[in-house]
Amino acid sequence: MFKKILIANRGEIALRVIRTCREMGIQTVAVYSTADSESLHVKFADEAVCIGRPASSDSYLNIPNIMAAIEITNADAVHPGYGFLAENAKFAEICRQSKIKFIGPTAEMINAMGDKITAKETMIKAGVPVVPGGEGLLESVEQAKSLAKQIGYPVILKATAGGGGKGMRIVWEECEMEKAYDTAKMEAGASFKNDGIYMEKFVEEPRHIEIQIVGDQYGNVSHLSERDCSIQRRHQKLVEESPSPFMTDELRQKMGDAAKKAAEAIGYESVGTIEFLVDKHRNFYFMEMNTRIQVEHCVTEEVINFDLIKEQIGVAAGEKVSGKDYLPEMCAIECRINAEDPYNDFRPSPGKITNLHIPGGHGVRVDSHVYAGYTISPYYDSMIGKLITVARTRKEAIDTMYRALSEYVIEGVKTTIPFHLQLMKNEDFISGDFNTKFMDSFIMKP
Repeated sequence: MFKKILIANRGEIALRVIRTCREMGIQTVAVYSTADSESLHVKFADEAVCIGRPASSDSYLNIPNIMAAIEITNADAVHPGYGFLAENAKFAEICRQSKIKFIGPTAEMINAMGDKITAKETMIKAGVPVVPGGEGLLESVEQAKSLAKQIGYPVILKATAGGGGKGMRIVWEECEMEKAYDTAKMEAGASFKNDGIYMEKFVEEPRHIEIQIVGDQYGNVSHLSERDCSIQRRHQKLVEESPSPFMTDELRQKMGDAAKKAAEAIGYESVGTIEFLVDKHRNFYFMEMNTRIQVEHCVTEEVINFDLIKEQIGVAAGEKVSGKDYLPEMCAIECRINAEDPYNDFRPSPGKITNLHIPGGHGVRVDSHVYAGYTISPYYDSMIGKLITVARTRKEAIDTMYRALSEYVIEGVKTTIPFHLQLMKNEDFISGDFNTKFMDSFIMKP
C-alpha cells in the first residue's frame, strides 16, 4: 500500500480523498494555488505545497509544478480527483515514467476512451450498443448535410475531444446545418485545441443513465449499479440519483453487462463510469466513458455502502476487485449546491460566505470544503458542496432532501438551494416523469 499520496486537485474532492487516506493510514499532500491558501484541503492534509498563481493553467494544470511537489514531498502516488488532470493521458504517462503511481487508468486506457470516435469504434467491436452515426470525423459541411440525410434529422454534432456540452449542437433540419457546423468546430477548437467533430442521430426524450464500474489489474470487473443524471442544464448535471426511477431489473442487467463489456474491451483498471442515453422505449446507447472518479460517486456509495475512493486506491496498489455486481439497497439523491443565481439564468455568484449552517440528521450527507468566511473564487467552478440524502424509498429520500435543503443556510452569495427546493416539490420530478429536456420547461417561481 502507498505511504504518501499527493492529491492533484482542490476543494471538496481533495478533502474527500484526504479523509479516506487518513482512515487507511496513508499520509497526504495537498497542492494549492495562491487563491486556495485558506482552503480546508490545505489545512487537513499532512503536508501542503503551493504550486502557482490562481489561474488553473498556472497551478492545477501545471504538470511541472505538480511533479516538483511530488518530488520534494517524496509522495509515491498521485490522486487526480476529477477535472483538471484526471483524464490527462500525458500526465498519467509522466507519472509512470517517473515511477509515481497514477491512481487511475493508464495513459493508453485514457486515450482509448477519451477520444469519442475511438471510443465508439471500440464499443462497436465489443458489442456495446451505440447511437447511429457516421464513421470518423466530418471533413466539410457538405459531408455533414449528406450524412444527416442518411441518418435522418434531428442529428447532433459533437466535439471528438469534448465534454461538458462544449462543441455540441443539435440540428433539426438542413437549413440549420451550416451555422451549427461552423459554431461547433469553433467552440471545440477554442475549448479543447482540437476542432474535430462527428455526427450522431439525436435521441429524443432521452434519459442520461450511467453505470459505475471498477476493474483491477487482473481483468476482473464489477458494476456497481446505475445513477440517473437526467436533471441537467446545458449538459451540466444538477441532480443525480440511484436507483433510476426509470430502471427495470431487466434493463439494469443489460446495461450492467454492457458496461462490463466496455471496460473489459480495454482491460480497464480503476473506477470509471460508462454513460448511456436511454430512449423512452428503454433502448440504450453508449455515449462516453469517464475514466475517473465522478462528482456524483457519493450517490453510489450511499446505496451500496461502498467507499469508492478506498476501492480506487486499493486497485491502484494491486488489490483485486470481487468481480461481484452490486444492486442498490437504498435510494439516494444528490443535489449540487453551486454559487449560482437560479433566478438569473444560473449566473455564477462568487464571493465570501458570510454565514453558513450545514444540515444534518438521519440520512443526510454533505460533502463540502467551505466554511463561514470562505471565499468562492471566480477562477474555478462554482461548487459549494454536494447534499446527499439516503432512505429506504425514493419518496423518503425526496422528503429528507427537502427538509435538509430547508436547513441549509448559505449567506453572502447566491446559491442553487432555491432551485432544488422547488424541484423537490415538482410533480413531474416526484413521479419520475422526466428526461434530459426537463430544464427546458422548468420555470423558477418567485
